[in-house]
Amino acid sequence: MQSRNLKCSLTVAKRGFYRAANIIFGKIEEVILQLISSKCIPILLYGLEVLQMQQYQLNLLDFVINGFFMKLFKTRNIRMVQLCQELFHFELPHVQLARRRKVFSDKLCVYMLIS
Repeated sequence: MQSRNLKCSLTVAKRGFYRAANIIFGKIEEVILQLISSKCIPILLYGLEVLQMQQYQLNLLDFVINGFFMKLFKTRNIRMVQLCQELFHFELPHVQLARRRKVFSDKLCVYMLIS
């Protein structure tokens, strides 16, 4: 039997497209968080390691990041935000600041010893 129309199934092509698109989509959050870590967190924490900050100030810095995570992952559930932060190994500013303060303090001690 002859046919004037060519028929083909697009199932395989669609499946391949969705598979590739889902891989890319799954990486978007990861890329955004890498950019936030490398570009935005340094701006947020710039110079703060030299200051003695109150707990409410540290909480305010953490609130900025928690709010960003809520927006990125479209949730208001703080437990979900904390799980996302754990999953992506994203440290809150108060943790990063404590580490930066330790590095600053160590460098200051070394500088004072050689001066």
